[in-house]
Amino acid sequence: MGRLVLKFGGTSVADLDRIRNVARHVKREVDAGHEVAVVVSAMAGETNKLVGFCRDMSPLHDAREYDQIVASGEQVTSGLLAIALHSMGVNARSWCGWQIPLRTDDAHGAARIDSIDCPLLIERISSGQVAVIAGFQGIGPDNRITTLGRGGSDTSAVAIAAAVNADRCDIYTDVDGVYTTDPRIVAKARRLEKVAYEEMLEMASLGAKVLQVRSVEMAMVHGVRTFVRSSFDDPESPALVGANEPVGTLICDEDEIVEKNTVTGIAYSKDEAQITLRRVQDKPGVAAAVFGPLADANINVDMIVQNVSEDSSTTDITFTVPESDYNKALATIEAQRGEIEYANVEGARDVVKVSVIGIGMRSHAGVASDAFRALAQRNINIRAITTSEIKISVLIDAAYTELAVRTLHSLYGLDTQ
Repeated sequence: MGRLVLKFGGTSVADLDRIRNVARHVKREVDAGHEVAVVVSAMAGETNKLVGFCRDMSPLHDAREYDQIVASGEQVTSGLLAIALHSMGVNARSWCGWQIPLRTDDAHGAARIDSIDCPLLIERISSGQVAVIAGFQGIGPDNRITTLGRGGSDTSAVAIAAAVNADRCDIYTDVDGVYTTDPRIVAKARRLEKVAYEEMLEMASLGAKVLQVRSVEMAMVHGVRTFVRSSFDDPESPALVGANEPVGTLICDEDEIVEKNTVTGIAYSKDEAQITLRRVQDKPGVAAAVFGPLADANINVDMIVQNVSEDSSTTDITFTVPESDYNKALATIEAQRGEIEYANVEGARDVVKVSVIGIGMRSHAGVASDAFRALAQRNINIRAITTSEIKISVLIDAAYTELAVRTLHSLYGLDTQ
């Protein structure tokens, strides 16, 4: 028996029937003798509706009032789930973020967690009471409600799991785990039993939507074992009731993974745009002149490629930004034209980043060259490349996304393992 934190997302609590289904999942764990805390998101679509109310009332609304409004979605869900648990004979109480309290900084709308002081919460769950916690929210230094930004409920769940010394944080979602790649593209994609924190961090940042990046970062820092599983499984299924190893994917420390594959998965991201500055004067400070203003405009730059001319007088600089920031990035670069001194600027929005990820790459040579050769044989042109110890990313034309993903998935034997 152990202490579990269970997190249920918006699709899992989309309506009253699904909330009742969630309650059955929670009751199963309680009946198994576990101490349980539950973190819930707002019902599917509710947060978007509340955000729309704020914008319709005033496009330039106060961020503190925005948080007051959008935080209410999770509070409704937590109360409804507590009522559902009561009806099943389970002792439960709903909690808002400020009641724990989960303390954050004052960045309303995108707050970061500073601390969680939860002796009362621990006392209640230790006594057998299920704590049903509104995710996505906390309390700022001014004693006002804050929200953690999109995906904040995942972050809330992992942070609370760390604070109460949970044995595991179960993230219930609409899929039954983390796959080697998108099953909609590769029918032979397989569910992974275990994934290292570092691998999951790369997957989350490179397009996999199962977990939010911030929650994986927090799990890795605090060593919170995190289990991704489906909320749509039958809670009373014999395969789940009393199961020692439920179906899903465990995100854990690398040391828990006995046999490390060279490549764990293939991810892709469509939110990419490419910008190239031609014939930039090659002189000290030019990179700062390009990327400094972009940073000041809160535009994240990812891949960077620089080609210097034969006489070393000019250089071409290519980089990628989120597709949603493409026009803003172009405007920022244009405003700096006098200082940067480039001949012309070119851009493309029909590009995709495809990534090969695996902690086993640290000890295996030739992974990158194999990928480049396989893509070349499929006549897929690579526009840019970035690498790390456990990742290789290539920027390609969007039209070749599925072909590239399938090619790389097969290349590293992920179809057959």
